[in-house]
This record gives sequence, C-alpha cells and structure tokens, in this order.
Amino acid sequence: MIRKISFFLLLSGLCLSVGAQIPQPIRQFLRKPYMEGASFALIVKDVDSGETVFAYDTSRQLTPASVMKTVTTATALEILGEDYRFPTTLEYDGSIEKGLLKGNLYIKGSGDPSLGSAHLATDHKRFLQEWISALRKAGIHKIQGAVIADESVFDTEGTSLKWVGEDMGSYYGAGSYGLCVFDNLYKLALQTGAPGTRPKLKGTDPELPGIRFHNYLTAQRVSSDSSFIVGAPFATDRYLYGIVPANREWYPLKGDIPDPALFLAEYLTRQLEHAGITVGESPSCFRISREEGRWKAGKRTRIVTTYSPTLREIVAVTNRVSHNLFADALLKTIGLRYTPHEGEVLSSFSRGIRVLREYWREKGIDLSGVWMYDGSGLAAANKLSTAFVADLLVYMRTCSQHSTAFYESLPVAGVEGSVRNFLKGSPLQGKARLKSGSMSRVKGYAGYVSEGDKRYAIALFVNNYACDGRPMNAAIEQLLLQLLH
Repeated sequence: MIRKISFFLLLSGLCLSVGAQIPQPIRQFLRKPYMEGASFALIVKDVDSGETVFAYDTSRQLTPASVMKTVTTATALEILGEDYRFPTTLEYDGSIEKGLLKGNLYIKGSGDPSLGSAHLATDHKRFLQEWISALRKAGIHKIQGAVIADESVFDTEGTSLKWVGEDMGSYYGAGSYGLCVFDNLYKLALQTGAPGTRPKLKGTDPELPGIRFHNYLTAQRVSSDSSFIVGAPFATDRYLYGIVPANREWYPLKGDIPDPALFLAEYLTRQLEHAGITVGESPSCFRISREEGRWKAGKRTRIVTTYSPTLREIVAVTNRVSHNLFADALLKTIGLRYTPHEGEVLSSFSRGIRVLREYWREKGIDLSGVWMYDGSGLAAANKLSTAFVADLLVYMRTCSQHSTAFYESLPVAGVEGSVRNFLKGSPLQGKARLKSGSMSRVKGYAGYVSEGDKRYAIALFVNNYACDGRPMNAAIEQLLLQLLH
C-alpha cells in the first residue's frame, strides 16, 4: 500500500512539474469559460535552430480545417515543382474532310482546377476563343459527332465521402474532377421582396439548362444571407434553404456546378454554335459515355493545348483565399504518381494521401498525428498534430527548394486573404504569414512569425470551444501577442 501511495505521489509530482512549465498566457487562455471541455494544442519553433520555444499538447490529434492546405500545397510544390503547369488539350478522332470533322471533338483534362478561374485571369473565358480559333485554323467548320469531355484522369469521387451534408452543393464545396472550369461555380440571381416572402429565381450565370432548384428561401430584414444550396455531385436537383436580405432587385448566391466535365462539353458546344461551327450530336463526357457503353479509346489527334498558370501561382491562390477545389485537385494530382498493387482499388483522394504520406516519411517526419481524407480540410474527420505541422513548416523554410514559393503563398496577417482581419492593428500585423482554418467550433492557424531577428514556425488548433468565432479569434490574437511580442 505504501508503494502504491508513493507511486501516486511521484506521478502527481511529475504532472505538477510539467504543469508548472505551461506559460502563463496559455494558462489564462485555457481558463476562459468557453474552453471548458475544449481541446487545444500549440507549438512555436525557432525556424533556424529547430528548437521548441513553446509547446502544449503537441501530439494531440485535432481537426485542422483549412490548415490542411499547408500540408497539401507544400507536398505539391515538393513533388510537382513550382513551375509545373496543367495541360488541357482539344483532340479529335476520325478525319477532317472539306471542313467537316467526321468524328468527335474531345476536351482532354489533366485535373487542372484553374481553367477559367476568376482568381487567375481577368479575362477568364479567353481560353474558349483560343480553342475556337484553333479549330478554324485546323479547318474545322462543322463537327459530325459530339463534343465529349474526357475527365478520366481522376475518378468520379469529386467530393470526399467524409464531407458533411451542408457542404454538398455549396460554393466552397465544389468537387474536383479531371476537368474543371470557372472554379466549378455558378451564380444564382435572386429578386427578393418583403420580409417573410419567398424570393424569385432569375437564372444562373453561367447558364445551367438542366438544373432544377427547389426554393425554400425566405426574405428577412438582414444585410447578408444565411443560406445553403444543397445537392449531391452529378445531381440536377438543388435545394435552397435559409434567409436572404429583403427588397433586393438583384441578390446573388453561389453554388457548385454539379457535373463540371459535362457542363464544359455543353458550354463549348453552345460557344461553337454561336461561332458558326455546328455540332451534329449532343455533348457528353467520359463518365456518361462509359456508363452507356459508348466510350471510344482509339487514336486521337491533338489540335491545341492550353496550359494553366504555374503551380506557384495556383498554390498562392489556394492558401490566400483558401480555395478548396484547388487544394483537392493538387492532392489528386500528386496521387497520379502512385502505382496501385495488383488488385488494389483506391480513390483519387486515397492515392494522393498515399503519395503524400510516403514523401514526408522519407524526409524523416513523424506522421503518427496525420489522418487525411481530402486535401482541402473540409472533412471533419481529418486530424493533424501541431508537432507534425511545425516540423513540416520548419522543413519548408530551411530545406525545400521551393521555400520562397511556399512562404509567399501564405497570406500576411492583418493585410490580405483569409487572415486580413486577424492581428490587424496589433504589433504583429504584417509580421506573420499564416494559413487559417475554421468550421463549426474549430479554429486553427499555422505559418510563420517574424519578430526582431527571430523567425518562428507556429501551429495552433482549438476544437469544441463553446463560443462564437469572433471571441475565439480575439483570444487567440491575445495569446499570440503575449507569447511572441
């Protein structure tokens, strides 16, 4: 009995000793009433020495939300290189005789998430004119067959199976496919009336002829909407829930294009018709053609290839505006490097995760705190430890050939992107480059802070707190200022 009591006292003493090392700012943060029952982890490392400056529960596996994008973008830069460009190619089968294409026109995708993206080009539809010009140059004035989108480079799992229902159909939950266009988004125009009434639907931009909206929206005396567009990938039905501002002649909501590959084939067909190039058959895509047993895998001839901006530019958009589609497409693209074993069937997401884990394992980084189900961080089942994130950040700053590209992709706190209001007006404004992450009762930040001649890598996660996002952000700001300034 004496031995048991002595052991208990010894264990208690060890716990008190560890507890005594917790900095006072962290103690104060943990004592806040909304932190009762919450999980918290933080690490601050000196980038140059690699030494840990502050740490709390660094092996705890927590939901990172969009902080996951730091892992995805760093890996994409390492494996693909910052100068990598995605190709999208127009091809045809059959022959061209006297201006008639006796065959089909194909749009061959490579997973480029940036085709026609409003984030990367002011004239985001320019590629369409380039394609039409290339067809004319090839002598094609009429197409006997169809415009067919070939999105076969990825599977049909455009959205992770771990996403929650409210993300499906939303503007931030756009699926990633072998062919993407216009950020896979549309705008739905509303005309709203008096409070309590149902708004009128005025159409979409771009036009989506096959989509059907079920409108359960209500106009109220609010300045901004709290609404959801809900619908599954490939489904033509979309359900509208929530409230929107009353008495607006025009109010837009954004949602995801249900089937981007088929949409692009339809959209190009309409553009060709407007340009005087007639198309004989209805547009289609790889998914539908294969299901109907009409897919042709024969020889094709290249007409023109459109290349994306560099990966460096794509990664910058991914982290600065927290672009979920871009991040998921990058994860799937690195997954193309994976060769399945005999009889092994893996999704495009899973292949990317396999490649990612193997890459960092070879670099000697501990992945025991890493559980991934997508590249964007939308899956609540994703888990990261702050220890892993900090090790990755230190590696990217001190060992990577793409250190500058990664560092500059992270938005400046208090100035730009998703952290433009974080640390604004504080002594750390402009001194931190951070990727933020948030979802219901989840907050996270990861990146770099420069203070004097010191460079720090920081990772911080809070899960299951009992307050709104604003007071939590304010508390995290106060914590960082107390620790680092």
